[in-house]
Amino acid sequence: MEQAKLETRPSLTLNRHYPVAPEKVWRAWTDPQALKRWFGPGGPQAVSVADLDLRVGGRFRLVFGGPDGKEHEAAGVYKEVVPNRKLVFTWCWPNSTPERVSQVTILFKPAAGGTDFEFRHEQFFDETARDGHNRGWSESLIKLEAFLKGEMKS
Repeated sequence: MEQAKLETRPSLTLNRHYPVAPEKVWRAWTDPQALKRWFGPGGPQAVSVADLDLRVGGRFRLVFGGPDGKEHEAAGVYKEVVPNRKLVFTWCWPNSTPERVSQVTILFKPAAGGTDFEFRHEQFFDETARDGHNRGWSESLIKLEAFLKGEMKS
């Protein structure tokens, strides 16, 4: 019964193609200094803290400014780490809704002229949470594309 409930919870899938090798897209997600340059809504350098322990069971913590001008913290645990191919981690907001843990799966697939990128965020608490994350993730992925193309300056 509980498993069926999890499967019916809202989810989000975003697909992109980036004109760079999977290794470069992987680095953007796994190197704290790279992540700080593009992650989060708003302008560049939105992230003030990027603590990443990139291993199965390792934790991450991100602190960034949101469009509301307030600081937000996201955290989670890495579930799968397959360099340049797959990244799976839990996701929660420890300061506002720590009981709402969802899961992110990112696939990096070599493709003609670059990388096919699949981003899945699953097990949202409700549709409102999914829709809010859709806005945030979509904006971040636009910034990621600019970062990968070298358009974002440090």
